[in-house]
Amino acid sequence: MTTIYVPYHLDERLDGLVDEPADVIVTAEFPEDRDIWGRLAVLYDRVADEVRQAESPVVISGDCTTALGTVAGLQRQGLDPAVVWFDAHGDVQTLETTTSGYIGGMPLRVLVGYRPELIADRLGLRPLDEDRAVLVDARDLDPAEAEYLQGSGIRRYQLQDLELPEGPLLVHVDLDVVDGAELPGLLFPVPGGPSMRAVLAKVEEIIATGRVVAVDLACTWRPGNGAEARAFVQTVCKAFGKDPNNFRTQRDH
Repeated sequence: MTTIYVPYHLDERLDGLVDEPADVIVTAEFPEDRDIWGRLAVLYDRVADEVRQAESPVVISGDCTTALGTVAGLQRQGLDPAVVWFDAHGDVQTLETTTSGYIGGMPLRVLVGYRPELIADRLGLRPLDEDRAVLVDARDLDPAEAEYLQGSGIRRYQLQDLELPEGPLLVHVDLDVVDGAELPGLLFPVPGGPSMRAVLAKVEEIIATGRVVAVDLACTWRPGNGAEARAFVQTVCKAFGKDPNNFRTQRDH
């Protein structure tokens, strides 16, 4: 297992999200003459390169958009992972539907092919078929997101009802999937979610299938907070480290 730490929320450097030392820390010098997508492309291209070289990567960052680099890196390895996306939010906004303009609300939509010229083309990121993505416990959706998901191939599940896609898996967990009352310091807390213990048990269950090729953890809290969630990060790393990428071993033999 290789832990890859990306200490950013979008292009804002945020140190202190996690306490544990990582195998790799990814940073970038952002060109001042590029827009936000161009700036993020510089960072996520570096993330993708580190993931490409890693064995059983666990990518830890301050937002969900880093998953674009994680998936691009797995594709550079020759893998075609399905995505299990744990998040209290839909992350399927577009520039045309968002009312806030927040790019962190768009990464799952970008992964399934939305406007590839924004960033996917720059990363060599191939679109994921909608039916290769599942969205777990998303309970805070804007009307445009709910409308899109109703007609899309992305399947939605509650934690206890989750059915996994076939083949290799990327498990993406935004820690705000946990009930906001349990995790002080979250940037975008949402009430009514599952407990941290329940989410952790489900992630460990998925890892135990032997089909997980990478884990992507979005530590969406303010630096100096999130002590409870750091324990979640540590436990996931330990679980994945005990059973590193059985799917690839089975496939290669």
